[in-house]
Amino acid sequence: MIIIDYKDRRPIYEQVIERFQDLIVKGVLKPDSQLPSVRSLAMELSINPNTIQRAYTELERQGYIYSVKGRGSFVSFNEELLDLKQKEVKEKLQKIIELAKSVQIPEIQVQEIVKESYQREEIK
Repeated sequence: MIIIDYKDRRPIYEQVIERFQDLIVKGVLKPDSQLPSVRSLAMELSINPNTIQRAYTELERQGYIYSVKGRGSFVSFNEELLDLKQKEVKEKLQKIIELAKSVQIPEIQVQEIVKESYQREEIK
């Protein structure tokens, strides 16, 4: 479910946050489904439980999860989070397109790359 890249320069807790955000936004983790306990996920990933706790705290602050005292953490995905993530991706795409224009990649090539990427995703 969660894979840590030790070559990544980002802190582990940020990687955990990003992985959970992706799983939630993509619908892999359904709303109200329970997340692994801090202790069990820390053992599974062989990392300090404080790292997982920090990630869970940040995910809760951002609205991706909620905690129930004595029961654990649960997915609290809503449409606003999806809209926010889509906006973030669109902004990144716009920056990439501006970069492509600045190095004179023709629009038709950019469109072909996008089309190929979507077709590859459909095959999976």
